[in-house]
Amino acid sequence: MSIRVTIWNENVHETTQPDIAAIYPEGIHGAIAEGLSGLLGDEVELRTATLAEPEHGLSEEALQNTDVLLWWGHLAHDQVSDAVVERVHQHVLSGMGILVLHSGHFSKIFKKLMGTTCSLAWRNEAERELVWTVAPSHPIAQGIEQPIIVGQQEMYGEFFDIPAPEELVFISSFAGGEVFRSGVTYTRGRGKVFYFSPGDQEYPVYQQEQIRKVLANAVRWAAPSSTERQIPEVSNPGTGWFERR
Repeated sequence: MSIRVTIWNENVHETTQPDIAAIYPEGIHGAIAEGLSGLLGDEVELRTATLAEPEHGLSEEALQNTDVLLWWGHLAHDQVSDAVVERVHQHVLSGMGILVLHSGHFSKIFKKLMGTTCSLAWRNEAERELVWTVAPSHPIAQGIEQPIIVGQQEMYGEFFDIPAPEELVFISSFAGGEVFRSGVTYTRGRGKVFYFSPGDQEYPVYQQEQIRKVLANAVRWAAPSSTERQIPEVSNPGTGWFERR
């Protein structure tokens, strides 16, 4: 069975800034979809969704048919409906995987999942980023070069106000000397969460083969083992397990 993937992108930069549209003529979501399709082929069933669509393209039906959601946002976090955020949150708790990308650290959904400000240090001076693998046995790191070299990128640095990651997969270093926890995983309810920072809109990061491979690996990792959705609930069994026979 194919992994059902929805790539969500606010798609504001690409439709309002010609210089960004020149880098991503099919949108950031289009570039990510191209990468996943090329690496995963029939292993995935892809769809994209954007902010301007009804319900931001994330209706209940759409989420019911999504195993892994990728989320990219930057300019329009405040324009995302709270009702849609709550809907996505419930699906993650029920088992849907979610990959939060770059400036998505400040999205409503990531802050809700983390329970912190998710603030960080930043500077956009087109600096070189080196993405170092610190968990080489992790499925997301399989086949990834050490380090991934991103020639130009926005700097993200510590302190990054997130809970202690369950798994730290990648750490980035920048030309200015900063370091950043750039690839981290969590579990929320039954859902798997991966945050990956490389991917500013001003640079063609999502066209890099190694970045695309990280995302492909992460889709496989985050995919639930079942399409059944169930939020963990408090239960009060009337008898003990050994007394049920």
